[in-house]
Amino acid sequence: MTHRLQTLEQTLLARTGRGATYGLDRMRAAMAPLGHPERDLPAVHIAGTNGKGSTAAMVTEVARAAGLTVGTFTSPHLRRLRERIRIQGVELDEEAFTEALARVLHPSIPALTFFETMTATAFVAMREAEVDLAVVEVGLGGRLDATNVLTHALATGIVSIGLDHTSILGPDEASIATEKAGIFKADTAAVLGPMSTSALDASRRAATEAAARPVWRCGPRGTEVEVAYDDHGFDLPDGARIDGSRIGLAGCHQRANAAVAVGLCAAVDSTRVPRRALVPHLRDGLADVRWPGRLETLSYRGRRLVLDCAHNPAGAAALRAALDDDDPRAPSERSDTLLFGAMGDKAWPSMLSTLAGRFARRIYVPALSTPLAGRTFAAPEALAARYPGRALANPREGLAAAVATTPEGATIVVAGSIFLVGTIRAQVTGETEDVLVPL
Repeated sequence: MTHRLQTLEQTLLARTGRGATYGLDRMRAAMAPLGHPERDLPAVHIAGTNGKGSTAAMVTEVARAAGLTVGTFTSPHLRRLRERIRIQGVELDEEAFTEALARVLHPSIPALTFFETMTATAFVAMREAEVDLAVVEVGLGGRLDATNVLTHALATGIVSIGLDHTSILGPDEASIATEKAGIFKADTAAVLGPMSTSALDASRRAATEAAARPVWRCGPRGTEVEVAYDDHGFDLPDGARIDGSRIGLAGCHQRANAAVAVGLCAAVDSTRVPRRALVPHLRDGLADVRWPGRLETLSYRGRRLVLDCAHNPAGAAALRAALDDDDPRAPSERSDTLLFGAMGDKAWPSMLSTLAGRFARRIYVPALSTPLAGRTFAAPEALAARYPGRALANPREGLAAAVATTPEGATIVVAGSIFLVGTIRAQVTGETEDVLVPL
């Protein structure tokens, strides 16, 4: 890393102390001196409690298969800040990231929070790359999220609704859905993944108020939906059948995410991306998609290592379903280990209730390997008190203990926090890891 980038990243990391303050005034003020990059980005805008990163990765791969130049913005990162911004599926190179970040951190630009700075940097970098399509994942919520300054959404979507960030987004699924539906735009498609009746009703009301159209609901084949899916493919609203028997991401929950991606791709229409230009490439894009840390399987010292970024109850349920589908034996017949750490503000008791009983042994560690201003993790001792297991001081010790106590050929599952997965993944792969930063 160059000295210049190191200096810029230190300036950026200093902004983590500002916390996550929501509202669009700062972003709108910053866009003007930056030359309004948000106005030059034909975008697919994706919200959701879980699955939005996977869905963004799917849309990206389909668009790349169609021959488009694609920019993708997701959060958080697993290893390096730059991986939040991708061009053609590859994290932004150091020179381009340095130049874009320097522009946003220039004294002439109004001071932004950490996430706002990264969002503005992504928009500047994508404009410089002259992308044909920007695939943009919402950070949190939707209505007041920094990404919602985008003016040229070609399609919007809500992948899922669950109870997470309730202190900010509201106490129930209807409230959360209303906040996420704040990304809907007039005369722009709104694609809705499977969700509860209350969340669906709230999403539809928001779509009507925003004059979004068409509104497509995704769900299993045989239900009253516009985009239907089964184990073999997807049905579009016009009756077309898309072969989707193979999806590059593991887990039965990815089929629902893929349905939202299919709907988004089918709805896109612009000068650069004509209507249905992406549809012929859906099969190849879905099959080729990769997204690290999402039911990712690695081999490590003779053990099967499964990394999953499940960090809320819905994510834990999806992980449990995928694991049970892969190995339906009773827990007493398995020798698997759970390596678990969670942030203090997450519903970790519920997550443990879902996951812990499946494993022969449990090892608990801090979700963060280094202190982070404004963020606390669930104490390993508190996790062990909830469901018996071994409490250790840091992720490195936890992984070593998991390897030492797990028989060769058995599985170690790492879950509970995106931060923990990123740290363990960097240790296992030997890749460099940036200082951890908030979502």
